[in-house]
Amino acid sequence: MSSPTREEFLREAVRVASENVAEGGGPFGAIVVRDGEVVARAGNAVTRANDPTAHAEVEAIRQACRALETFQLDGCEIYTSSEPCPMCLGAIYWARPRAVYYANGREIALAAGFDDDHIYEEFLLAPEERRYPAIRLDIEDAEEPFRRWAEKDDRVEY
Repeated sequence: MSSPTREEFLREAVRVASENVAEGGGPFGAIVVRDGEVVARAGNAVTRANDPTAHAEVEAIRQACRALETFQLDGCEIYTSSEPCPMCLGAIYWARPRAVYYANGREIALAAGFDDDHIYEEFLLAPEERRYPAIRLDIEDAEEPFRRWAEKDDRVEY
């Protein structure tokens, strides 16, 4: 029996998104695949969990990492119903999958009321000029955690 195709995995992510809408969640779904097997699937749970980080991709990454007992998804692929937002893209980069496949572009999400463009625009601004200013304050010993990390012989690199 042959392994499912990329298109079939992507259809599964879209199915998860549609099912998620029917269950009261947002119109986003994601699955994580390794060696032709689905290891995690999740829908957007932002409103159900009262968690702005509970996007489908983030939820699927969390599930996959627990299932695989790792914090990186080397050798995995992520299939998502929509182009990942900036937060999800950051999570994807930290997880380091082999590839990401998506069905709908940003313009489809925008037409449904999900606008990420303002976040992309914020990245072009200096941190202190952003809508939610990020202002660096100089405090004594701020670098201590990094010094301790650098000195730690048994640290797990990531």
